[in-house]
Amino acid sequence: MRYTTNNNFVGEPITGYQATACVLTTAAASALADAQAQANLQGYSLKVYDCFRPQRAVDHFIRWAADLDDQKMKAAFYPDVPKDELFSRGYIAERSGHSRGSTLDLTLVRLGSTQPQADPMAGYDCRGNEAQRYPDNSINMGTSYDCFDALSHTDNPDVGDDILANRHLLRDLMEAAGFSNYDQEWWHYTLRNEPFSDQYFDFAID
Repeated sequence: MRYTTNNNFVGEPITGYQATACVLTTAAASALADAQAQANLQGYSLKVYDCFRPQRAVDHFIRWAADLDDQKMKAAFYPDVPKDELFSRGYIAERSGHSRGSTLDLTLVRLGSTQPQADPMAGYDCRGNEAQRYPDNSINMGTSYDCFDALSHTDNPDVGDDILANRHLLRDLMEAAGFSNYDQEWWHYTLRNEPFSDQYFDFAID
């Protein structure tokens, strides 16, 4: 769960993330279990980066975005997008679907793979090749998680056929389980017919 760590676009643990737990509505959790079972049959496991996101965490993002002098994570997460355009371009929202409890960010890893070690002093590039990106045991999705860039758009042909096939494998698994993809982020899925479609929750994850 990325937002309990410094490895995110803000560069520090995010308010409200006090434990590395994936909190979801019962309906979303059940659908996710179905997707996981199907992934296992194909030799993969789902790896979750974020699930429920309390409104207080979203408010942390809003405060961070207003501080245009803080650009310490730009190269790693939004190299070509001006910080003051992250909201208007749809990469961050003042009301997040994650706060409704049925949206999550995830990828696919091969069964038996492990998370590699990261060098805290390295300058990672979220758009680079696998050696240049933050170490992750994800199958190659073309960008790092939370890379605010056009290359992260799910169907961007510039990433090449092999990476598109990986993204589409994840999408096929998730859509079959009842989720829909946000087309600007290959990792972002929301349960169709989510139970709290107009409610936003704010409680700490602990």
